[in-house]
Amino acid sequence: MDIFDKMKDMGPLGKYANEAEGYYVYPNLEGPIGNRMLFRGKEVVMWSVNDYLGLANHPEVRKVDGEAARDWGMAYPMGSRLMSGNTVYHEQLEQDLAHFVQKESGFLVNFGYQGMVSAIDTLAGRDDVIVYDSESHACILDGMRLHPGQRYVFKHNDMESLEKNLVRAQNYLSNKKRSGGILVISEGVFGMRGDQGLLKEIVALKKDYSFRLLVDDAHGFGTLGDGGRGTGVEQGVQDGIDVYFATFAKSMAGIGAFFAADKQTIKYLKYNMRSQIYAKSLPMPMVIGAQKRLEMLKTMPELKNNLWRNVNNLQNGLKEKGFDIGNTNTCVTPVYMKGSVAEATQLVYDLRENYSIFCSVVVYPVVPKGMMILRLIPTANHTQEDIDLTLAAFGKVKDKLVAGEYKKVEKIIKVDA
Repeated sequence: MDIFDKMKDMGPLGKYANEAEGYYVYPNLEGPIGNRMLFRGKEVVMWSVNDYLGLANHPEVRKVDGEAARDWGMAYPMGSRLMSGNTVYHEQLEQDLAHFVQKESGFLVNFGYQGMVSAIDTLAGRDDVIVYDSESHACILDGMRLHPGQRYVFKHNDMESLEKNLVRAQNYLSNKKRSGGILVISEGVFGMRGDQGLLKEIVALKKDYSFRLLVDDAHGFGTLGDGGRGTGVEQGVQDGIDVYFATFAKSMAGIGAFFAADKQTIKYLKYNMRSQIYAKSLPMPMVIGAQKRLEMLKTMPELKNNLWRNVNNLQNGLKEKGFDIGNTNTCVTPVYMKGSVAEATQLVYDLRENYSIFCSVVVYPVVPKGMMILRLIPTANHTQEDIDLTLAAFGKVKDKLVAGEYKKVEKIIKVDA
C-alpha cells in the first residue's frame, strides 16, 4: 500500500472540500479586523473573529506594533531563548503577566496550541495519570496523544464522573505501584458551548484527592474576572489552579501564549518544554505588542465593559426570540438549531448573501447528526445596530428553516469563487 492512498479519503472535514472550500471553510475575509469586514467584496457584520476587546485594529495597538516592527524587525531575537534568543523584554512580559493573573512566575511560549500540547507532554510522564474533561479543546487532546501513561476522561463538567475517575486514577497508581501522580485538566471557558469549567468544584475535590490542576483559559483571559484576570479569579479559586494557561490569540489579538504558576513549576517548564527549547524565540514586535495590550487591559476597563454590554444585549435578544443558546455564561454565544448539513449550509449562505451576517457554523461530526450550531463571538467593537440586524436576520432564517425552505436542495450549495 502507498502511504498516500489514505488521501483519497479526505476525512470528516475534508469530505466536502470541493463544495465548501473558499466559502464555508477557508473563507477569505478582507479589510481591517472589526465588527464589519469584507467577504467576497461585500460588507458583512462579523461574528467569527475572537477579537473580544477590539484590540486587533485599535490605533494605539497598531502604532506600537508598527514602531516595534520598524525598530526591531521580525527576526530579532535569533535562536531559541535557551541559547541566544532571550531578552529583558521577554522576561518583563512574563513577570507582568504572572502578576496580573495572581501567580508567582510566568513563562512565555510561541503559540497557544503548540504550548498546551508540549506542556502536557512535559508535566505528565509515563508513571503519571491524566484526568481530563470530555469537551477539552483539540490542543489538550493532542497533548494526550504524546502522553505515554494512563489517562481517564470525565463527562463534561460532571463532578460525580470526575470523582469516579480520580478514584480510578488512585487505584491504578496503587495497584501498579507507580510513583507518579495525577494531573486534572479542564478549561476556564469551553469554546464551543460557552460554559465555564466548574473550577470551584474541581478545586474543592483537592481536600479528598491528591492531584494538580492545569487550566486552559484561552477564552476567559481578558473577558472574565476582575480586570479580565480570568475564570479562576471570576470563581474565586485562582490559588487552587496549579498551572494557569492563556493565549494571546483571543483578548490580546496577537500571537503567543503564557503559563503562570509557582516558581518551581515554571522553572521546570522552561528547562523541559521541548517546543520552546528547540524553537526560535517569539519575535520582538509580538513581545512589545503584547506588553501594550496587557497595559490596556489594566488601564482601560471600558474595553471589557463594552464587550459585556454587547454580550448581554445579543444573548438576551436571542433568548427573547426563542433561540436556544444552551448554558453559556461567557461571551461565546452558540445558537442551537435542528437541521441537516445541507440545510445548515443553505442557511449560512442565506445569512451571508441576503442579510450580510457572517458567523461560523458547526455541523456533524463535531455535533450530532441533525443538529447545527451557529457560533457568534461578540466583541467590544460591535454596535447595537449590528446586534439588531443580526437578531432580525436570525428570526427570518429560523422561520425559513422551520418551514422547510432549506430542504428544497438536498446537497451543499457549491459556491463559485
